[in-house]
Amino acid sequence: MGLRLNLSGISKSYNGNIVLNNSSYLFEKGRVYVLMGPNGCGKSTLLRIAALLENPDSGSVNYIEGDSVLQNDISLKRRMTLVLPKIGVFNTTVLKNVAYGLRIRGFNKKELSDRASAALEAAGLIHKKNDNALTLSSGETQRLGIARAMVIKPDMLFLDEPTASIDSKNTALIEDIINRMKMEGSITVLMTTHDHNQAKRLTDRILGMDNGSISE
Repeated sequence: MGLRLNLSGISKSYNGNIVLNNSSYLFEKGRVYVLMGPNGCGKSTLLRIAALLENPDSGSVNYIEGDSVLQNDISLKRRMTLVLPKIGVFNTTVLKNVAYGLRIRGFNKKELSDRASAALEAAGLIHKKNDNALTLSSGETQRLGIARAMVIKPDMLFLDEPTASIDSKNTALIEDIINRMKMEGSITVLMTTHDHNQAKRLTDRILGMDNGSISE
């Protein structure tokens, strides 16, 4: 059915420094949103709070399905994932790295293999599935992180600067993955970037952050 995300009056401070200040926005299901702003403006903090990995000091984070506001429990958290700029990988095969999220959810061996292979195909890494993940380039590792996120078929996908510090070839491949998600309309994507041209390529809805607040 898909999730909508309603952030209402989100504020957050660290050691007395205000990072988010009364940030509010309603994210509709199946759309791609790009969040832009200078370093330190609160983008990454907003993603962590939206992904239910961190609590705001004040305000509310509500996920809505149909007409119901969902409880922020483990079943909801498993319907979303956050991909960070630097991907941590396990010292095992690329396939097993991607399948990890399915394994902890109790999927059987065939489902693990089939879904992980499909995610690697979508990320252009199927030819690397038996390689050790530690041997991948930085761009390939970033695509591995996205494949690992995609394999659980999340309703909400948060991408924190997914093409930072990688080459143009891998950047284009990642943009293609995001554009395919946009066309399919099955996943709501909220990503950050400093590249305004990239933002225009990937979405019709660019959001700015300034002084800890969201603006259109």
